[in-house]
Amino acid sequence: MPSKTSKSIIYPGFDTLLGGLRELIAQARQQALRAVDLVQVRTCWEVGRHIVEFEQGGQTRAEYGAGLRAQVATRLTEEFGRGFDASNLYKMTQFYRLFENLDALRPKLSWTHYRLLLPVDDRHAREWYAKEAEEQNWNSNQ
Repeated sequence: MPSKTSKSIIYPGFDTLLGGLRELIAQARQQALRAVDLVQVRTCWEVGRHIVEFEQGGQTRAEYGAGLRAQVATRLTEEFGRGFDASNLYKMTQFYRLFENLDALRPKLSWTHYRLLLPVDDRHAREWYAKEAEEQNWNSNQ
């Protein structure tokens, strides 16, 4: 093992190698983050779907939705943490209702993007913002 006082050997092309490795690692990290975002978006949509379908039980509108979400939130928060509180569960049910086709969701958008789109009442405006956010690579602040 070289001592701390020994000089570093300068290899030809070392900086190029190091630059390539940095780029490879940065890309892998970015891909991992995108994969996590995609799984989170799909999970939120599925949670919303399960709750809505249970609430409705074949009916067009459930009378007990808020109470059900509160009970589900209590149990899920105990087990999985604050990301499943009643407010977030409500957003997940909205998400399912407003974005009906899971396969049509935009893979470059995060759960934060979709949460910001939920208050947009006009379907066409919501779709326009989703498209622009994806194509322009907007972060959630933009």
